[in-house]
Amino acid sequence: MDVEKQLGVYVSVPFCRAKCSFCNFASGVGTAATIERYVRLLCEEIDRAGATAERLGAELPRAVDTVYFGGGTPSLLRPEQLGRIFAALRRRFEVDEYAEITLEAAPGQIEDDVLQEAMALGVNRVSLGVQSFVDRECAAVGRLHTGEACVAEIRRLRAAGVAEVGVDLIAGLPYQTEASWEESLGVVAELAAEGQLSHASVYLLEVDDDSRLGQEVMAGGTRFHAHGVPQEELAVGLYERACAVLPAAGLEQYEISNFARRPGHASRHNLKYWSRAPYIGFGVDAHSMLRRGAAAVRFANADSLEAYAAGTDREVTEVDLDAAFEEALFLGLRRNAGVDLAALRAEFGTARVAGCTDALREMVGGGMLRQEGERVMLTDRGRMVSNEVFGELLRVVV
Repeated sequence: MDVEKQLGVYVSVPFCRAKCSFCNFASGVGTAATIERYVRLLCEEIDRAGATAERLGAELPRAVDTVYFGGGTPSLLRPEQLGRIFAALRRRFEVDEYAEITLEAAPGQIEDDVLQEAMALGVNRVSLGVQSFVDRECAAVGRLHTGEACVAEIRRLRAAGVAEVGVDLIAGLPYQTEASWEESLGVVAELAAEGQLSHASVYLLEVDDDSRLGQEVMAGGTRFHAHGVPQEELAVGLYERACAVLPAAGLEQYEISNFARRPGHASRHNLKYWSRAPYIGFGVDAHSMLRRGAAAVRFANADSLEAYAAGTDREVTEVDLDAAFEEALFLGLRRNAGVDLAALRAEFGTARVAGCTDALREMVGGGMLRQEGERVMLTDRGRMVSNEVFGELLRVVV
């Protein structure tokens, strides 16, 4: 079966033991009763998936080859709650025997019985929200773990038989320095060399008014250690250092923020987002993209638990062929493999590709892109200003 026609499923579990100061996601602390009610609503939404797609006039593949439990902290679910969600998924979809099934977790927050049940249900990949292996940096943003505990958790997961373990790191946390970042990268490199880690994601700290830390930074205050947030230039330099250190440790960069051991260890689920393969999300603030031939429809659930529980209508965006071409271009360029112009012509027509050829050529000449035959990709320099590159291309395409 064509893998690009198989469906990815995202399940949002918007609950945490404590909310990090930098977090701008739709998540929060929930009581046992609230979580139980949410699981019931989630299963009901999964059961209605076919009717949802039909109402939107979209194709909904039945075959599923990736499932991603994101959050929040999905590992806070109880074993029987995980079982009920998986039962709902398998009622509605045909989950491939070799599906990639990912569980996001916070270090130290996966109980033994939860891990055992998750693996029995097919979970074969765990993504740990480490953010930093330096204790002061973790504490400053409200993380509940230490660097030592993170290393112990990674070893525990691998010893238990989890095939793929990955970590998230954030460049630009309060009090972060070149030396402390080198410490975190060194831990990742060592664990990767030992075969304990197969994946790492590196993100720049987002400072925006949807988080407590972002509000304080923009207000020029000191709460939430806002005064310790490094300058953007330093954060960018830290990211660039990760792009050098991680590949040398065997974690090859395959997307702007993602690194994996090769071959076969990249996140298949996340690759769906950048290749415009179909996916459907369930739960609070879950997003979906279902195809209508080369065109598509995107829709998103309410971004608060109250609105989701009340059945607030989804936000729906129609993606016509022109918009689909734009998406294929800038999403594809996020990947190190870039975009295949011949494939774009075959899917969207010669005229659309011709319309941006001059801009692509100009960016190649300016060192933002490089071209190998029919394939175009970002350079290291272009990756650092990728939003500007994408914006220029979209201006030309539009």
